[in-house]
Amino acid sequence: MDVISESQAKAILDKAIGHSRADQCVARLSGSRTGNIRYAANAVSTSGSVFDAELAVEVAFGKRVGTSTVNQFDDASLAAAVRRAEELARLAPENPEFVPAIERQTYEPSRTLIAASATVTPEYRSRVAADCIGHCRKQGLVAAGFFTDVHAFAGVANSQGNFGYQQRSTIDFTCTVRTADGRGSGYVARNTADVSTFDANEAVAIAARKAKESVQARALEPGKYTVILEPQAMMPIMYFLLNGGFDAREADEGRSFLSRKGGGNRLGDKLFDERVTIHSDPRDALAPVLPWDEEDVPRRRVPVVTGGRVDSLRYSRYWAGVKGKPPGGGVGNVIMAGGGKSTAELVKSTRKGLLVTRTHYVNMVDPQTMQLTGLTRDGTFYVENGEIKYPVKNFRFNESVVVMLNNIEDIGTPERTVFFFDLAFPMMLPAVKVRDFTFTSLSDAV
Repeated sequence: MDVISESQAKAILDKAIGHSRADQCVARLSGSRTGNIRYAANAVSTSGSVFDAELAVEVAFGKRVGTSTVNQFDDASLAAAVRRAEELARLAPENPEFVPAIERQTYEPSRTLIAASATVTPEYRSRVAADCIGHCRKQGLVAAGFFTDVHAFAGVANSQGNFGYQQRSTIDFTCTVRTADGRGSGYVARNTADVSTFDANEAVAIAARKAKESVQARALEPGKYTVILEPQAMMPIMYFLLNGGFDAREADEGRSFLSRKGGGNRLGDKLFDERVTIHSDPRDALAPVLPWDEEDVPRRRVPVVTGGRVDSLRYSRYWAGVKGKPPGGGVGNVIMAGGGKSTAELVKSTRKGLLVTRTHYVNMVDPQTMQLTGLTRDGTFYVENGEIKYPVKNFRFNESVVVMLNNIEDIGTPERTVFFFDLAFPMMLPAVKVRDFTFTSLSDAV
C-alpha cells in the first residue's frame, strides 16, 4: 500500500476538524510503509513490509483538553474519534499550562524524501542479507543483522487554518559479526536518506574485521584513559546531551546542567572546548528532517554551541510565553563540526590510549551534571605509539558529557548516525579523542 498523499491527508484532516464543535481542534496524521529483513546465525529469520497510519485528534473547551486516536479514516470513524476526544475534554480538569492552537504557519520544505529509498524492493533487501551472510560464511564468521527501509509521511492541521505535510525516507542497517567461538565481536551501523550511498559489502567488511581483531582480549585496570570514540560510540552519548538537554525551562528551574546557581540559565556561557561547534538545520543536505517540531513551530537553522559557547535553548510555546521569548529553538537533527581527520589518523597521533568502537546501554545518571553510564562493546582496543596493539576487555564507564567535551584533544570527520529507536533524529558526528575518560569496572560482554 502506498503512503497517504498530501491531497488525501488534507482531506482526512479537514474532515476531522470539520466534525469538531470544540473551541479548537488539532489533527495530526502520520504513517509509514516499512520494509525489513532480519538475519541471525547466517540465515534469514524474518522479512516483510508493513503499512500503518494513525490520526490523533486533540480538542479543547477552554483549557480542558481531550485526545483520541484512530486508524480508520472513513467519515463515521473520524466523527467518532472527534466525539470521543470531546467527551474526554469535558471530563478533564483545566490545564494550567494550556496553549491555544498555533496560527497559520509557513513551512519551508526540506529534502527528506528520496524516491529510490522509498521504493526499495524485497529483492534488494534479500541481496543485503545475502551479501552479509556470504561475506561471513567465507571467513568462518557468524552474522546477525537488520535492514529496514522506511517511507513515511506526516501531516498536521488545526482549526486556525494551519496545515503542513511532508514525506521522508530512511535506510537503516545494523550488523553484528561474531567469531565462531563467540570470543570476538564486531559491529557496524549505517543510516542514510539515500539508498544509493549504502554498500552492504563495505559495511559488513568493517564488522568482520573488528570481530577477528577483538579475539583474545586482555584485561586492563579500570581508570582514566585517553580514548578515541568512533562516531558510533559517540552517538548515544551525544543523543542524551542534545535531544532535550538544551531545554530552557529545565535550565531555568534548576533541573539541568545548564542551570545557573541562584537562578536562570547559562545561555551564552562557554561550557565546552572551543573546538566544539554544533548546530541543527532541517535542510542539511546529509541529515534533513521535517520542517516543523512537535508543537508545529517551524524549524530553522539553530546554532546550538559555537566555539564551546552555548548559543541557544529550546523554548516550548508555553515557556516562551512565560519568559517573553519566541518559541522554538529545538533541534530536529545534530550537525557537529569536525576536524577532517580519519579515525586512523587519530589513532596514529595517540601515545597511549583506547579505541572504543561502540558504546551500549547508555543511561542518564545525573541530568544536573549530564553524567552518563554505559558499556563498551564489539571491539575495544589498546593503542600505543600510534598503533593498535591488542584488544581489551570491555568496560563500564561513568562520565559527564560536559567534562568529556572539555577534555577534547582532537576531532575527526563527521558521519551520519542515529539512535536505534529514533530514526527521525539523524546526527552528523565525528570521531573524538578525549583525555581522562573514566572507566569504573570491567565487563565480560564481548
